[in-house]
Amino acid sequence: QVQLVESGGGLVQPGGTLKLSCAASGFRFVLEPMQWYRQAPGKGRELVASITGRLRTTYLDAVKGRFTISRDNSRETVYLEMNDLRPEDTAVYYCHAESYVLVWGRGTQVTVSS
Repeated sequence: QVQLVESGGGLVQPGGTLKLSCAASGFRFVLEPMQWYRQAPGKGRELVASITGRLRTTYLDAVKGRFTISRDNSRETVYLEMNDLRPEDTAVYYCHAESYVLVWGRGTQVTVSS
């Protein structure tokens, strides 16, 4: 059974830093492209960052230079380090395994506010 469990969210002031983690299980993690999405209140879910099994990364323009996606295949975990956070980054963040379209974790809330 494919499972994704996000953690690391919280309340942070503008300009602050958070690092999200996603523990994956139930599939062959090392080959799987992994993604982070986010969904702000009243908005659709948007792709924030992705990383392939060969460590190729892509980012939403709005987070380039501030967010870094990484993975640890030995721990079957994907990370999203978020620096210089802004109020518009406030959302629930979800990790996703590209091949398992219908599988989503519960997400982790990130709130950026003074």
